[in-house]
Parts: sequence; structure tokens; C-alpha cells
Amino acid sequence: MRQLTEEETRTLFSKLAHYTGRSLNNLIAPPTEEGPAGEQHVFRLQGSRVFYMPLKLANLSVSIPRENLLSMGTMIGKFTKTGKFRLALTCLDVISPHARYKVWIKSNGVMPYLYGGNVLKAHVHRWSEDLPEHAGVLVFDDSDNCLGFGVTARSSAEAKKLDPTGIVVFRQADVGEYLREEDSLFTT
Repeated sequence: MRQLTEEETRTLFSKLAHYTGRSLNNLIAPPTEEGPAGEQHVFRLQGSRVFYMPLKLANLSVSIPRENLLSMGTMIGKFTKTGKFRLALTCLDVISPHARYKVWIKSNGVMPYLYGGNVLKAHVHRWSEDLPEHAGVLVFDDSDNCLGFGVTARSSAEAKKLDPTGIVVFRQADVGEYLREEDSLFTT
């Protein structure tokens, strides 16, 4: 595992900032409190995949040969061959507490979303105020369980005027992928 270059870091942070906004600082800033909860976390690259882990764990990972190390920490996503960064579903636990915009869907919209569908206006229970168009959002159910993430199709003001079958959020990833793509989700 190695540290990210400046270009890789810039690409990663711009993608994360799309979903977290200014609270991205909470992911990367040094901790203010001592103990396990205030442990500093870092991003490391293994192959084309980016992992988020405590600094202590990252320091231990240098003793393992690169060809023997498959994964360590939480996989945030991976870089494509063209240099773009694609968030992975496994990053939900990391970015959900820091999400800038959120959409909550009704119980009748959970299954269509988990089967790979977009979020329709009829399925929306509520959303964050002043939601802009093409913003990164995290999708939650009524019980505040994070189901996935996506990009808004319309601003919240425009979405109020839509008919019930209008798309509000384009799905990027959802937890249903764990079952739909279990054979290829973690392959190298």
C-alpha cells in the first residue's frame, strides 16, 4: 500500500466532496480527542483501489509484501484506467455520517430501489432542504438505514412540481448490489 499522489488525492477528494460537502474535513482532519474514537485515519492505494484506515493500521501494512496484501481497512472506491475515481458501495459506512444531502424514501419505494431502480417522486418521504440539481445524495429508508447513493435529477423546488412517476434521484449504488453482484463485487 502506498500514499496517494497529489493528482490522485485531488480526484478522490473532489468525488468525496460531491457527497459530503465541507464535512469532508472531518474524514481527513487530525483528531481533536484522544483514544480510539479520535484516531487519525488515512487513505492508501493498493493497485487501483483506495482504502480508508486508521494510521496505526496503515503503518502496520508496510510490513506485508504488496503481492500478498489484498485489502486493509474500508474500500472507498477505485481509479479507472482513465484516471477517474469511482466510489464503491463499501464506502457507505464512511460517508453516510458526513452526508451533505439526504433523501428518505417510503417503505413502498425501498424494494424497487434495492433492485436497481431510480428513486421516483412517489417514493420520496422527505429530502434535505434546498437540494440542488446534480448533487450527490445518500438514500435512506424511514428507519434511517443508509440504502445507497446517487445523483439528483432535479432540484427540490423542481421535484415538487413533478408528477409521481418522475425521477428524483438517479441511482449510483445500492446495498442490493451485495446480492446482485456478489460474484464480482470484491474480485481483483
